[in-house]
Formats: sequence, structure tokens, C-alpha cells
Amino acid sequence: MANVSVAAEWQLLYNRYYRKPELYPLRWKNIDLSRNKVACAPFGGPIAVIRDDSKIVQLYSESALRKLRIFTSSGVLISDTVWKNPGGRLIGMSWTEDQTLICIVQDGTVYRYNIHAELIEPNVTLGKECFEQNVVECIFWGNGVVMRPCQLAETGAEDLPNCMAVIEPKYTVSGNVEVLVGIGDGILIVDEDGVQRVDGEAVQGPVQKMVVSWDGKYLAIFTHDGRILVTDINFKGVLLEYNCESALPPEQLAWCGLDSVLLYWDDTPLLMVGPRGDPVHYFYDEPLLLIPECDGVRILSNTSLEFLQRVPDSTVSIFKIGSTSPAALLYDALDHFDRRSAKADENLRLIQSSLPEAVEACIDAAGHEFDVSRQRTLLRAASYGQAFCSTFQRDRIQEMCKTLRVLNAVRDPEIGIPLSINQYKLLTPSVLIARLINAHRHLLALRISEYVGMNQEVVIMHWACSKITASLAIPDATLLEILLDKLKLCRGISYAAVAAHADKNGRRKLAAMLVEHEPRSSKQVPLLLSIGEEDTALMKATESGDTDLVYLVLFHIWQKRPPLEFFGMIQARPLPRDLFISYARCYKHEFLKDFFLSTGQLQEVAFLLWKESWELGKNPMASKGSPLHGPRIKLIDKAQHLFAETKEHTFESKAAEEHAKLLRIQHELEVSTKQAIFVDSSISDTIRTCIVLGNHRAAMKVKTEFKVSEKRWYWLKVFALATIRDWEALEKFSKEKRPPIGYRPFVEACIDADEKGEALKYIPKLADLRERAEAYARIGMAKEAADAASQAKDGELLGRLKLTFAQNAAASSLFDTLRDRLSFQGIVACIFFCLFYGRKASVVGTFMKRNRDCRLSVTDNKFVSVALVQVV
Repeated sequence: MANVSVAAEWQLLYNRYYRKPELYPLRWKNIDLSRNKVACAPFGGPIAVIRDDSKIVQLYSESALRKLRIFTSSGVLISDTVWKNPGGRLIGMSWTEDQTLICIVQDGTVYRYNIHAELIEPNVTLGKECFEQNVVECIFWGNGVVMRPCQLAETGAEDLPNCMAVIEPKYTVSGNVEVLVGIGDGILIVDEDGVQRVDGEAVQGPVQKMVVSWDGKYLAIFTHDGRILVTDINFKGVLLEYNCESALPPEQLAWCGLDSVLLYWDDTPLLMVGPRGDPVHYFYDEPLLLIPECDGVRILSNTSLEFLQRVPDSTVSIFKIGSTSPAALLYDALDHFDRRSAKADENLRLIQSSLPEAVEACIDAAGHEFDVSRQRTLLRAASYGQAFCSTFQRDRIQEMCKTLRVLNAVRDPEIGIPLSINQYKLLTPSVLIARLINAHRHLLALRISEYVGMNQEVVIMHWACSKITASLAIPDATLLEILLDKLKLCRGISYAAVAAHADKNGRRKLAAMLVEHEPRSSKQVPLLLSIGEEDTALMKATESGDTDLVYLVLFHIWQKRPPLEFFGMIQARPLPRDLFISYARCYKHEFLKDFFLSTGQLQEVAFLLWKESWELGKNPMASKGSPLHGPRIKLIDKAQHLFAETKEHTFESKAAEEHAKLLRIQHELEVSTKQAIFVDSSISDTIRTCIVLGNHRAAMKVKTEFKVSEKRWYWLKVFALATIRDWEALEKFSKEKRPPIGYRPFVEACIDADEKGEALKYIPKLADLRERAEAYARIGMAKEAADAASQAKDGELLGRLKLTFAQNAAASSLFDTLRDRLSFQGIVACIFFCLFYGRKASVVGTFMKRNRDCRLSVTDNKFVSVALVQVV
């Protein structure tokens, strides 16, 4: 009997069943769809209603002011507002995917409202053409709209269009919006690349109305002669053709899923046409509004909301009259089980092999039901069958139960979102939760997000912001307790975002209290700056140790506060102070000098001035003019005076004074010589350059002014004279008095200049025989080098010199001979030393070792042998 009562509500269209359950009896009052413009959002969304100003209507007891009212799908009022927008008559309105209401008026102005009837600024205008010509029609799709002004652009047609339809970008090959325009005797396809006329015999004669299917594959067309045609989107063939009783175009044409098309005229039954067979008529005595969905059509009337859909195959298999499918037998088995009938076991035996399919069909049918009691019965049947089916997935029923609990919660008339299971899957739980949040259904959104295992932070954040907006009369401390009690439910939530909203709403004290609970400094510090808590922000940034945050605070305070106040804030904080100094040393010298002066660090100011003088010297433009009166000397003089005020920087003060003096002398030299080669050179380089230029008096002056030592003076002058190859002056200079540095620098200067003859003048004067031997070796005089080394009695030196003359066999032999002789003399001396002290064993050991290390001649060996005999 249950199957009969369920199937009795169905209508058969060819071989497909359709049903039309009532979702809600509408709770609104005095709403007549024929007197209003109505916009219904898809996926069970809200309904916007406003009086149609293009019709003359009787007001009854309502106000003359037009009101925009927004209802849930169950007719519960969400919000309303008085319509005061200029721009002419309201042409059309529709909901976007994020549930923003778009209203378009005659002059092309677009007004946007949220679900709470709050105007969203700014308004959008559609250009000069719409403003001048007025908009007469608009077709909405997804998040876009196509509008038609009074006059069309160049389309190659003289007539005005009869109708339009839009193919969304996701269904076109080009990826752009395509508009189908029924004009004249054909159809034009208009996109951003141009206009194309549809060729083919599928469409003949003027088209009165068109609508594209939900998946963008098919097109339903109502022609001038009362025919309804269905073609594919490429117009390659007619899939359906039906002659209607009226040639007048229907007021509404809509797809019911993908299997049938609905046509609605006033005062006539609602007509549903399928691929084959007779159409189905639905009778109403009140105006209707068809709301297409992905799996059916919602039918809105003055008093109720119904959902017309194709009956799912799983439901048909269970409830079809006379059905003997496994699912129907399983459902019947549950009924017998409840009545304690043995026939339950008989039914289970009959479907034992098909039990998994039967269980799945019951679960699927439960998901498509809107009636809660029927859902429960179907799920009990599935659970009953699952107990005898070991191969079925155990969590499948749990998943469906979880889904149905969510759907039943949002289908409640107080919530008014009548989603089907297909719509729910297409919409996704996250979008559903976002829509509940926007409708301020925070508790339900929180419970659903927790139930399905989603992050609750978004819900709690939105609730907190909404609570702040709506609680202007609640004191800050009380409101803070309320907020913290809920915010602590979600770990890791951003207190800074809530505090920012509080600050935006003018509750700066509340924002400051909230931001104290933000654990992340990267979010806490910027907000503290935005609400004017610079001191706290600097403290938090310093505690975090994040230099980027500290710099952020420093730059903010730097711009907002006077310099002295800024200096006072950072002086007692080492990290901000050091970071500021590091930055200012590179980019803000003047500001850094002010900081050091304010803190009494005069030596730091002096160092900065001195550095500036060097930087100024690197600038080619700074070298123009006299340095005596130029900025460099002034900067150094200032630095010297500042150094002089502190006892700890006497050296720096003296160095700065001498630097300034040197610059003055160098400038005088450049003026006198007319050569810019002195400034910024060292004292030694200045003396050397003067000597090279022949200006010995200037060189002597520099020596005297800076108290250059005699040794340093000799070194500089010797190599300067060698550089200009003034050998006569060099020789004269060497004879003025005994050089304090000796004659070795003279030798080296001559050798470096490749003047061996000049070097010979000074080599004999070298007091150190080793230096003399090495000097002779450097100029290639082997015999003289050997003699000097022999006189020095340095065997190691002889070995080194031998290596120097390795290519000269005679020289090598000479060095070997001298070295052997030195070795022999050493052996003899050692033997007599040992004899003198009576150490015979040492004599023999010494001889054996020396004889091994040195190649003694025959004569030497005889002499040593005699000595050894005496020892023995």
C-alpha cells in the first residue's frame, strides 16, 4: 500500500516518471507574483520581491513607497529596504553565485544588494550607450549579464530581436560568452569576435523564445507557429518537436533537468514536453515562477513552493506499482519484518545474489527524498539488508545519514534552503556554510562545519565581526568577554582580524583589548599601528625578535611623530635603536646626526662628518673649487672640534686636524703644479710625488710639517730618485751623510731599476757581508758573491747562492769548493776542542759524521788521520 501511495503522486512522460512534492507552504502574506518583479537564487537561495513599476496595480493597504524585500525560499522575511535608487524603471534583477542581488535600471546603472538588503557601494554604470539609449532587456547568467539597448549595434539585421539566450563561457569552444539572438527569420550568434548567422534547416521562421539547457548542450526554441523545438547547441538536428495549442510565445520557458521542457502561459496549465509521447499538464489557479535547477525546476506560486523533478531510477525501482526489483523486495522485506512475518526471510532469499545492489538502491533513494519519515524507512531497509550482506561497504549508510542530517537541517522552514542531494553535491558543503554565514545563521553553520569535519574558524570569525557590528550599545569590556568565550573555541583563530573589524566600526578600545590576545606578532603589530598603539607595537615587535617587524614599526613612528619624540622612544630599546642606526648610516645621515646630538654622542657625529667628507671626495663634482673653502675641509674641521670636546678621542682629534692640514697643502701643490694628483693621497705619496716632480722644497716642507722621520724620508727619496732615474742626485744624496737606513735601499732601488752599474757603487758599502753576497748574486757576479759569503763563513748562504747560479757549472763548482773548505775547518776545530777536553769518543764520532756529510779531499783526510792517531 505504501508503494501505491508513493507512485500515485507521479506523472508519466513517455517512459520517465516525474514528481512534484511541495517543499514549503509559503509564510509570506499579501505577495502576488503578478504584481511584482521576483528574482530567485538557484540552489534553494533567497527570493527578492519588489513591486513592478511597469504595471498599474492596486495598493490596498500597503505604502506607496516601493520596498525591496528579501525572503527565504519558505517565505520568511530576511530583510527589506525602501527603493530610492534613481536611473529610471527597474529592468531586471537576479542573484549572482555569491548571493549578491543585481538590479539594473533603464539608464544602465547597476545596483548591488547583499542578502540583508544593504546597498553595496560603489554602483556600476554600463557606459554612455546604455545611458543615452536606455536598456530594454537583460539576460542574466552566473555572475554576468547581457543587456540590449533600444538600438543594436551593426548586426546586419534591420529588425529588432524577438528573444535572446546566453551560452556561458564554460560551454563554448572559444571560452567567451556567446549570445543567441532570435531576429527576423533566423538566429544570430554574437560574441566578442563578431556576428554569425545560424545556417541549417533545423530552425525555420521567426523564433519567439529560447533557453539553453543547464549543461549548455541543448537549446529549446519556441517558434512563431507554436512549435517547441529542441536542438543541440550546434543546430545540427532536431531532437524534439511538438506543436503547442497556442502560437503566442510562453511567458516562461525552462528546462526541467535534461529530459523535458516546461512552458508557462497565464491562465493555462503548465505544460511539460518530453522527447516522445503526450505532454503532461499541471493545473494552477495562481501565477507561477519557474526556477531552473540542475536536476529539476522549483515552481513558485503565491502560496507554495514545489519541486518538479524526474523520479530517480532507484526510487522508481522501489516504489513503482508492481515492481519486483531486488530493492522493492528488500523494502517489502522490512515491512514484513516489522510485522513479524516470516515472509521477510523469504524475500531476502529471493534477492540474496542481488542484495548489495538492493541496499545501494535504498540508500540512493533515501538521499533523493524530501520526506524525513520516508528517508528513515529507506535507510532502515538498507541497514536491514546490509546485515545479511558481508561484501557491502559499511560506511556507505553512515555517509548518507550524515548528508541527510545536513540537508534536513537547512531544509527546515526557519532556514529555508530546500537543497536536493544533487544540488548539495554540486554546491559543496563549504559554499553552503558560507551562505549560512552570510544569512547570519552562525550556530547552524558552526554545527554543520563541526559535523562534516571542516574548519570552524571562518564561522566564528564572521560571527564575531557581526556581533561587534550589531552590539554598539554593549560596553567594550562586556563585549570582549562574550567574544573571547566563543573565539577560544577555535585554536589558532586570528584575533587580529576581529580587532581590525572592531577598529573599522569605531571601537578602538575594544580593538586594542582584542589584539592583546593575538599570539602571532606578524598580525598583531600591523594592527597595533593602525589603531595608534605605536608604543605597544614597538614593544611587541622587539619581543618577537623579527627585524622586519621592528623596521615596520620604526618607519611608521618615524613618519607619524616628531623627531625628538621618536628619538626618546628608541633610545631605551637596544634592538630598535641599533636597527635605526644601521639603516640611517646608509641612507639618513642628517637624521642620524640629529639623533646622536640629542643623546649627547658627539664622537658619533664627528665620525659621520668625517665619513661624509670622504664620500664627498668620491664625487667628481665635489673636487671643483678650492677645498680650503669647500665643504670637505669644513666637515673635517667640525669633526675635529667635536672630537676635541671629549677626552677619550684625543687621537681622532689630532688625526682630523692633520687630515685637514694635509688637504690644504695638497691643494696648494695642485695649484702650484697645475696637476690634480695630490689631493687624497697619503703623506708618503705626497712626498714621493713632489720629489718625482723635482719640487724638493715642497717635499721638505711636507716632511717638516708632519714630522716625518729621517729613516722614512730616506726611503721615500731614494726610491723617488730611482723612479726618475736621477742617478747623479741619488749618489750625491748618499754622500750627504751616513744614511740612517744604510745602503741596502740604494742597492735595491738600483737593482729594481735594472741599473747594475749604479748598484755596484753601493754594494761594497754594505756592512753586512751576507747582504753584500746576496746583492752581488742579484746582479749576477758569482765570484764576488762567493768571496763575500766565504768571508761571512756561512755555509748555508753558499748553498743558497749555488742554487741561484745552478745554470753556471763553474760558479756551482766554486761554491762547492768554498763550502767544503768551511766544513773541513769546522772538523779540525772540533777535533782539537775534544782533544783539549779529553773526549776521544767525541772526536771519532765527529770525524765519522763530518766525513759522511762532507766530501774531504785526500790531503785533508791525511791530516785528519794524523790527528786521530794522536788521539788513539
